[in-house]
Amino acid sequence: MYNASDLRKGLKIEMDGVPFVVTEFNFVKPGKGQALYVCRLKNMISGGTVSKTFRSNDKIDKPDMEQKTLRYSYAEGDDCVFLDEDYHQITVPASVLGDQRYFLSEDMAVEVVIYNGEPVDVTLPTFIEKTIVETEPGVRGNTATNVMKEARIEGGFALQVPLFINTGDIVKIDTRTSAYADRISKG
Repeated sequence: MYNASDLRKGLKIEMDGVPFVVTEFNFVKPGKGQALYVCRLKNMISGGTVSKTFRSNDKIDKPDMEQKTLRYSYAEGDDCVFLDEDYHQITVPASVLGDQRYFLSEDMAVEVVIYNGEPVDVTLPTFIEKTIVETEPGVRGNTATNVMKEARIEGGFALQVPLFINTGDIVKIDTRTSAYADRISKG
């Protein structure tokens, strides 16, 4: 059990049998009465958000969660199969992975949060390197501003890259924002 004073950004709690993560947190001390904790909570299963106000004497349940480091093995349709250190297979549905499934590469280590035996959240390394498989050539002379163009990486994900990026280049991608970060090498 948590007390309301334990609330902070990133804390995982359980309400009505559903796991939530605190995304925003404000402490309010009115002139009269007890302190209030105003939180924005994200449902870890459905992805929806709610606002909730806790009083200073409220008790909050801890979710039965486990965090494991797993290695990516292969894709099975839209779902992905991961292996733990004992080589047990854990299938993570596409709904949990979202666009992150395009950034997976063989034997990549990821952090998976498991709630009641089901994976509910996957955290990839912050930066990954992928090869550009398709992009149009940049237009010569169009360098006055920060002009971007669309490019596809292996796996089919499309992102915006600078004009100087060509097919075959290896780029660094920020997995938190799904955005181009840097060019690693020319193709």
